[in-house]
Amino acid sequence: MALFTPLTIGDATLRNRIAISPMCEYSAIDGVPNDWHLVHLGSRAVGGAGLVFTEASAISPEGRISAADTGIWNEAQQAAWARIVRFIQTQGAAAGIQLAHAGRKASTDLPWRGGKPLVGVSGAWTPLAPSAIAFDANYAVPTALDEAGLRKVVADFAAAATRARDAGFDVVEIHAAHGYLLHEFLSPLSNRRTDAYGGPLENRARLLREVVAAVRGVWPQPRPLFVRVSATDWADGGWDIDECVELARWLKADGTNLIDTSSGGNLAHVRIPVGPGFQVPFAARIRREAGIATGAVGLITTPSQAEQIIERGDADLVLIARESLRDPYFPRRAAAELGASIPAPEQYLRAW
Repeated sequence: MALFTPLTIGDATLRNRIAISPMCEYSAIDGVPNDWHLVHLGSRAVGGAGLVFTEASAISPEGRISAADTGIWNEAQQAAWARIVRFIQTQGAAAGIQLAHAGRKASTDLPWRGGKPLVGVSGAWTPLAPSAIAFDANYAVPTALDEAGLRKVVADFAAAATRARDAGFDVVEIHAAHGYLLHEFLSPLSNRRTDAYGGPLENRARLLREVVAAVRGVWPQPRPLFVRVSATDWADGGWDIDECVELARWLKADGTNLIDTSSGGNLAHVRIPVGPGFQVPFAARIRREAGIATGAVGLITTPSQAEQIIERGDADLVLIARESLRDPYFPRRAAAELGASIPAPEQYLRAW
Protein backbone atom coordinates (compact mmCIF):
# COMPACT_ATOMS: atom_id res chain seq x y z
CA MET A 1 0.00 0.00 0.00
CA ALA A 2 2.58 2.52 -1.17
CA LEU A 3 -0.14 5.13 -1.69
CA PHE A 4 -0.78 5.23 2.06
CA THR A 5 2.79 5.52 3.26
CA PRO A 6 3.65 8.93 4.75
CA LEU A 7 5.71 11.37 2.69
CA THR A 8 8.07 13.83 4.34
CA ILE A 9 8.97 16.87 2.23
CA GLY A 10 11.01 19.49 4.00
CA ASP A 11 9.42 20.06 7.40
CA ALA A 12 6.01 18.68 6.39
CA THR A 13 4.96 15.05 6.70
CA LEU A 14 1.90 14.10 4.66
CA ARG A 15 -0.19 11.23 6.03
CA ASN A 16 -0.42 9.66 2.56
CA ARG A 17 0.58 10.26 -1.06
CA ILE A 18 -2.76 11.70 -2.23
CA ALA A 19 -2.99 15.44 -2.84
CA ILE A 20 -5.95 17.46 -4.03
CA SER A 21 -4.80 19.35 -7.10
CA PRO A 22 -5.42 23.10 -7.45
CA MET A 23 -8.79 23.62 -9.16
CA CYS A 24 -10.26 27.06 -9.85
CA GLU A 25 -13.71 27.57 -8.37
CA TYR A 26 -14.39 31.07 -9.78
CA SER A 27 -16.36 31.94 -6.66
CA ALA A 28 -14.41 34.70 -4.87
CA ILE A 29 -15.31 38.36 -4.49
CA ASP A 30 -12.38 40.77 -4.70
CA GLY A 31 -10.06 37.79 -4.41
CA VAL A 32 -11.33 36.85 -0.94
CA PRO A 33 -12.10 33.14 -0.37
CA ASN A 34 -15.42 32.53 1.34
CA ASP A 35 -17.67 29.81 2.75
CA TRP A 36 -17.68 27.98 -0.59
CA HIS A 37 -13.91 27.58 -0.40
CA LEU A 38 -14.05 26.54 3.25
CA VAL A 39 -16.56 23.78 2.53
CA HIS A 40 -15.00 22.73 -0.79
CA LEU A 41 -11.44 22.46 0.54
CA GLY A 42 -12.45 21.37 4.02
CA SER A 43 -14.47 18.45 2.70
CA ARG A 44 -11.41 17.16 0.83
CA ALA A 45 -9.43 17.27 4.07
CA VAL A 46 -12.22 15.36 5.87
CA GLY A 47 -12.14 13.03 2.87
CA GLY A 48 -8.67 11.87 3.84
CA ALA A 49 -6.22 13.56 1.46
CA GLY A 50 -2.68 14.05 2.70
CA LEU A 51 -2.38 17.50 1.12
CA VAL A 52 -5.12 19.90 0.01
CA PHE A 53 -4.19 22.67 -2.42
CA THR A 54 -6.12 25.87 -2.95
CA GLU A 55 -6.99 26.89 -6.45
CA ALA A 56 -4.52 29.06 -8.37
CA SER A 57 -4.47 32.18 -6.21
CA ALA A 58 -3.40 35.39 -7.88
CA ILE A 59 -0.43 37.36 -6.61
CA SER A 60 -1.93 40.60 -7.96
CA PRO A 61 -5.27 41.82 -9.37
CA GLU A 62 -3.90 41.82 -12.91
CA GLY A 63 -2.67 38.26 -12.40
CA ARG A 64 -6.16 36.78 -12.09
CA ILE A 65 -7.65 34.56 -14.76
CA SER A 66 -11.09 35.98 -14.00
CA ALA A 67 -12.48 38.57 -11.62
CA ALA A 68 -13.83 35.70 -9.48
CA ASP A 69 -10.41 34.14 -8.77
CA THR A 70 -9.05 33.96 -5.26
CA GLY A 71 -5.97 36.01 -4.46
CA ILE A 72 -3.43 36.58 -1.76
CA TRP A 73 -2.24 40.11 -2.47
CA ASN A 74 -3.83 41.78 0.58
CA GLU A 75 -4.51 41.26 4.27
CA ALA A 76 -8.24 40.55 3.88
CA GLN A 77 -7.45 37.61 1.62
CA GLN A 78 -4.74 36.40 3.98
CA ALA A 79 -7.13 36.45 6.94
CA ALA A 80 -9.79 34.55 5.01
CA TRP A 81 -7.27 31.91 3.96
CA ALA A 82 -6.04 31.53 7.55
CA ARG A 83 -9.50 30.38 8.65
CA ILE A 84 -9.57 27.74 5.90
CA VAL A 85 -6.01 26.60 6.60
CA ARG A 86 -6.83 26.01 10.26
CA PHE A 87 -9.77 23.79 9.40
CA ILE A 88 -7.81 21.74 6.84
CA GLN A 89 -5.06 21.13 9.37
CA THR A 90 -7.45 20.12 12.15
CA GLN A 91 -8.62 17.31 9.86
CA GLY A 92 -5.12 15.88 9.55
CA ALA A 93 -4.25 17.21 6.11
CA ALA A 94 -1.52 19.65 5.12
CA ALA A 95 -2.66 22.91 3.50
CA GLY A 96 -1.00 24.11 0.31
CA ILE A 97 -1.48 27.25 -1.74
CA GLN A 98 -0.70 27.68 -5.42
CA LEU A 99 0.62 31.16 -6.24
CA ALA A 100 -0.20 32.23 -9.77
CA HIS A 101 -0.11 34.93 -12.42
CA ALA A 102 -2.33 34.34 -15.45
CA GLY A 103 -0.20 36.31 -17.91
CA ARG A 104 -1.76 36.64 -21.36
CA LYS A 105 -4.65 34.34 -20.38
CA ALA A 106 -5.98 36.88 -17.86
CA SER A 107 -9.24 38.86 -18.08
CA THR A 108 -11.73 36.13 -18.96
CA ASP A 109 -15.35 35.50 -18.06
CA LEU A 110 -16.52 32.62 -15.84
CA PRO A 111 -16.51 29.15 -17.42
CA TRP A 112 -20.26 28.66 -16.94
CA ARG A 113 -20.80 31.93 -18.82
CA GLY A 114 -18.67 30.73 -21.68
CA GLY A 115 -15.22 31.56 -20.35
CA LYS A 116 -14.58 34.00 -23.18
CA PRO A 117 -11.89 36.65 -22.90
CA LEU A 118 -13.10 40.04 -21.76
CA VAL A 119 -11.89 42.55 -24.32
CA GLY A 120 -13.02 46.17 -24.49
CA VAL A 121 -15.90 45.68 -22.04
CA SER A 122 -16.59 46.81 -18.52
CA GLY A 123 -14.49 44.87 -16.03
CA ALA A 124 -11.80 43.90 -18.53
CA TRP A 125 -8.11 44.57 -17.95
CA THR A 126 -4.99 44.38 -20.10
CA PRO A 127 -3.08 41.10 -19.76
CA LEU A 128 0.69 40.99 -19.31
CA ALA A 129 3.10 38.62 -21.03
CA PRO A 130 6.71 38.13 -22.08
CA SER A 131 5.84 39.28 -25.61
CA ALA A 132 2.93 41.08 -27.25
CA ILE A 133 1.43 37.87 -28.66
CA ALA A 134 -2.22 37.08 -27.95
CA PHE A 135 -3.14 33.62 -26.69
CA ASP A 136 -5.73 33.26 -29.47
CA ALA A 137 -7.48 35.36 -32.09
CA ASN A 138 -10.24 36.53 -29.75
CA TYR A 139 -7.90 37.40 -26.87
CA ALA A 140 -6.45 40.83 -26.18
CA VAL A 141 -2.90 41.48 -27.30
CA PRO A 142 -0.98 41.55 -24.01
CA THR A 143 1.48 44.17 -22.89
CA ALA A 144 5.05 42.88 -22.91
CA LEU A 145 6.57 43.26 -19.46
CA ASP A 146 9.32 45.85 -19.16
CA GLU A 147 12.05 45.84 -16.51
CA ALA A 148 9.82 47.48 -13.91
CA GLY A 149 7.04 45.01 -14.68
CA LEU A 150 9.40 42.06 -14.27
CA ARG A 151 10.59 43.36 -10.91
CA LYS A 152 6.98 43.80 -9.80
CA VAL A 153 6.13 40.19 -10.70
CA VAL A 154 9.03 38.88 -8.63
CA ALA A 155 8.16 41.16 -5.71
CA ASP A 156 4.48 40.18 -5.89
CA PHE A 157 5.31 36.47 -5.69
CA ALA A 158 7.52 37.10 -2.66
CA ALA A 159 4.83 39.20 -0.97
CA ALA A 160 2.23 36.51 -1.65
CA ALA A 161 4.51 33.84 -0.17
CA THR A 162 4.95 36.00 2.92
CA ARG A 163 1.19 36.21 3.34
CA ALA A 164 0.91 32.45 2.76
CA ARG A 165 3.46 31.90 5.51
CA ASP A 166 1.61 34.19 7.89
CA ALA A 167 -1.72 32.53 7.05
CA GLY A 168 -0.25 29.22 8.22
CA PHE A 169 0.05 27.27 4.97
CA ASP A 170 2.29 24.19 5.04
CA VAL A 171 3.24 24.12 1.35
CA VAL A 172 3.66 26.78 -1.34
CA GLU A 173 3.48 25.91 -5.02
CA ILE A 174 4.57 28.29 -7.79
CA HIS A 175 2.39 27.93 -10.89
CA ALA A 176 4.60 27.75 -13.98
CA ALA A 177 2.30 25.63 -16.14
CA HIS A 178 -0.81 25.69 -18.34
CA GLY A 179 0.14 28.70 -20.44
CA TYR A 180 0.14 31.20 -17.60
CA LEU A 181 2.81 33.84 -17.17
CA LEU A 182 5.83 31.83 -16.02
CA HIS A 183 5.13 29.08 -18.57
CA GLU A 184 4.81 31.77 -21.26
CA PHE A 185 8.37 32.84 -20.47
CA LEU A 186 9.63 29.25 -20.70
CA SER A 187 8.17 28.52 -24.13
CA PRO A 188 9.84 29.90 -27.27
CA LEU A 189 6.40 29.96 -28.89
CA SER A 190 5.14 32.65 -26.50
CA ASN A 191 8.47 34.26 -25.57
CA ARG A 192 10.05 36.17 -28.47
CA ARG A 193 12.14 38.49 -26.32
CA THR A 194 15.66 39.46 -27.33
CA ASP A 195 16.83 40.59 -23.89
CA ALA A 196 18.10 38.56 -20.91
CA TYR A 197 14.67 36.90 -20.55
CA GLY A 198 14.40 35.47 -24.06
CA GLY A 199 16.28 33.21 -26.46
CA PRO A 200 18.24 30.32 -24.91
CA LEU A 201 16.75 28.19 -22.16
CA GLU A 202 18.86 29.84 -19.49
CA ASN A 203 17.26 33.19 -20.34
CA ARG A 204 13.71 31.88 -20.74
CA ALA A 205 14.00 30.23 -17.31
CA ARG A 206 15.41 33.37 -15.69
CA LEU A 207 12.12 34.86 -14.44
CA LEU A 208 10.93 31.59 -12.90
CA ARG A 209 14.27 31.11 -11.16
CA GLU A 210 14.17 34.68 -9.85
CA VAL A 211 10.67 34.03 -8.51
CA VAL A 212 11.84 30.82 -6.81
CA ALA A 213 14.77 32.66 -5.22
CA ALA A 214 12.54 35.50 -4.02
CA VAL A 215 9.98 33.09 -2.59
CA ARG A 216 12.71 31.09 -0.89
CA GLY A 217 13.84 34.34 0.72
CA VAL A 218 10.58 34.55 2.69
CA TRP A 219 9.63 30.85 2.64
CA PRO A 220 12.97 29.46 3.83
CA GLN A 221 14.15 25.88 3.97
CA PRO A 222 12.95 23.46 5.23
CA ARG A 223 9.46 24.68 4.26
CA PRO A 224 8.25 22.66 1.24
CA LEU A 225 8.29 24.50 -2.08
CA PHE A 226 6.71 22.95 -5.17
CA VAL A 227 6.74 24.19 -8.76
CA ARG A 228 4.02 23.12 -11.19
CA VAL A 229 5.27 22.81 -14.75
CA SER A 230 3.86 21.84 -18.08
CA ALA A 231 6.32 19.24 -19.33
CA THR A 232 5.53 19.99 -22.97
CA ASP A 233 3.56 22.37 -25.18
CA TRP A 234 2.61 19.38 -27.38
CA ALA A 235 3.79 21.39 -30.40
CA ASP A 236 6.86 21.37 -32.63
CA GLY A 237 9.30 24.08 -31.68
CA GLY A 238 7.71 24.61 -28.29
CA TRP A 239 8.58 23.85 -24.70
CA ASP A 240 9.38 20.14 -24.35
CA ILE A 241 10.32 17.46 -21.86
CA ASP A 242 14.07 17.70 -22.62
CA GLU A 243 14.13 21.36 -21.58
CA CYS A 244 11.84 20.59 -18.67
CA VAL A 245 14.26 18.01 -17.26
CA GLU A 246 17.09 20.56 -17.42
CA LEU A 247 14.86 23.17 -15.76
CA ALA A 248 14.02 20.69 -13.00
CA ARG A 249 17.73 20.21 -12.28
CA TRP A 250 18.13 23.97 -11.90
CA LEU A 251 15.02 24.30 -9.76
CA LYS A 252 16.28 21.57 -7.44
CA ALA A 253 19.53 23.49 -6.99
CA ASP A 254 17.47 26.63 -6.34
CA GLY A 255 15.66 24.99 -3.42
CA THR A 256 12.57 23.45 -5.00
CA ASN A 257 11.43 20.25 -3.28
CA LEU A 258 8.97 18.79 -5.79
CA ILE A 259 8.02 19.23 -9.45
CA ASP A 260 4.25 18.96 -9.97
CA THR A 261 4.17 17.68 -13.53
CA SER A 262 1.34 18.59 -15.89
CA SER A 263 1.40 19.57 -19.58
CA GLY A 264 -0.07 21.83 -22.25
CA GLY A 265 -2.13 24.97 -21.93
CA ASN A 266 0.14 27.43 -23.73
CA LEU A 267 -1.41 27.11 -27.18
CA ALA A 268 -5.06 27.34 -28.11
CA HIS A 269 -5.29 24.72 -30.86
CA VAL A 270 -3.18 21.70 -30.00
CA ARG A 271 -4.04 18.02 -30.18
CA ILE A 272 -3.17 16.41 -26.84
CA PRO A 273 -3.23 12.60 -26.58
CA VAL A 274 -5.39 12.58 -23.47
CA GLY A 275 -5.87 9.25 -21.74
CA PRO A 276 -5.58 7.66 -18.29
CA GLY A 277 -2.33 8.76 -16.68
CA PHE A 278 -1.10 10.37 -19.91
CA GLN A 279 1.24 12.75 -18.06
CA VAL A 280 2.73 10.20 -15.67
CA PRO A 281 5.71 9.36 -17.95
CA PHE A 282 6.80 13.01 -17.74
CA ALA A 283 6.80 12.90 -13.93
CA ALA A 284 8.71 9.61 -14.02
CA ARG A 285 11.38 10.96 -16.36
CA ILE A 286 11.90 14.17 -14.38
CA ARG A 287 12.14 12.16 -11.16
CA ARG A 288 14.65 9.77 -12.69
CA GLU A 289 16.85 12.20 -14.62
CA ALA A 290 16.70 15.33 -12.46
CA GLY A 291 16.81 13.48 -9.13
CA ILE A 292 13.94 15.46 -7.64
CA ALA A 293 10.63 14.38 -6.15
CA THR A 294 7.67 14.67 -8.51
CA GLY A 295 3.91 14.75 -8.44
CA ALA A 296 1.82 13.04 -11.12
CA VAL A 297 -1.50 14.49 -12.27
CA GLY A 298 -3.97 14.00 -15.11
CA LEU A 299 -6.79 11.46 -15.50
CA ILE A 300 -5.81 9.50 -12.41
CA THR A 301 -9.20 8.18 -11.40
CA THR A 302 -8.90 4.80 -9.64
CA PRO A 303 -7.20 3.65 -6.45
CA SER A 304 -5.27 0.89 -8.22
CA GLN A 305 -3.97 3.34 -10.82
CA ALA A 306 -2.78 5.74 -8.12
CA GLU A 307 -1.20 2.89 -6.14
CA GLN A 308 0.74 1.66 -9.17
CA ILE A 309 2.18 5.12 -9.86
CA ILE A 310 3.68 5.29 -6.38
CA GLU A 311 4.64 1.61 -6.24
CA ARG A 312 6.53 1.81 -9.55
CA GLY A 313 8.40 4.92 -8.43
CA ASP A 314 6.99 7.05 -11.24
CA ALA A 315 6.17 9.82 -8.76
CA ASP A 316 6.24 10.57 -5.06
CA LEU A 317 2.78 12.14 -4.91
CA VAL A 318 -0.45 11.64 -6.84
CA LEU A 319 -2.58 14.73 -7.41
CA ILE A 320 -6.28 14.11 -7.88
CA ALA A 321 -8.39 16.74 -9.59
CA ARG A 322 -11.72 16.03 -11.27
CA GLU A 323 -12.10 12.67 -9.56
CA SER A 324 -12.10 14.55 -6.26
CA LEU A 325 -14.90 16.78 -7.56
CA ARG A 326 -16.92 13.67 -8.25
CA ASP A 327 -15.94 12.10 -4.92
CA PRO A 328 -14.48 14.28 -2.12
CA TYR A 329 -13.92 11.04 -0.19
CA PHE A 330 -11.75 9.41 -2.88
CA PRO A 331 -8.85 8.82 -0.40
CA ARG A 332 -11.16 6.95 1.99
CA ARG A 333 -12.56 4.89 -0.88
CA ALA A 334 -9.01 4.15 -2.05
CA ALA A 335 -7.94 3.13 1.45
CA ALA A 336 -10.86 0.72 1.74
CA GLU A 337 -10.13 -0.79 -1.66
CA LEU A 338 -6.40 -1.17 -1.00
CA GLY A 339 -6.73 -2.42 2.56
CA ALA A 340 -5.44 0.68 4.32
CA SER A 341 -7.18 2.97 6.78
CA ILE A 342 -7.52 6.69 7.44
CA PRO A 343 -8.71 7.77 10.89
CA ALA A 344 -12.26 9.08 10.74
CA PRO A 345 -13.38 12.32 12.37
CA GLU A 346 -14.98 11.68 15.74
CA GLN A 347 -18.26 12.95 14.36
CA TYR A 348 -18.24 10.14 11.77
CA LEU A 349 -17.03 7.21 13.87
CA ARG A 350 -20.45 5.60 13.93
CA ALA A 351 -20.05 4.92 10.21
CA TRP A 352 -16.72 3.11 10.55
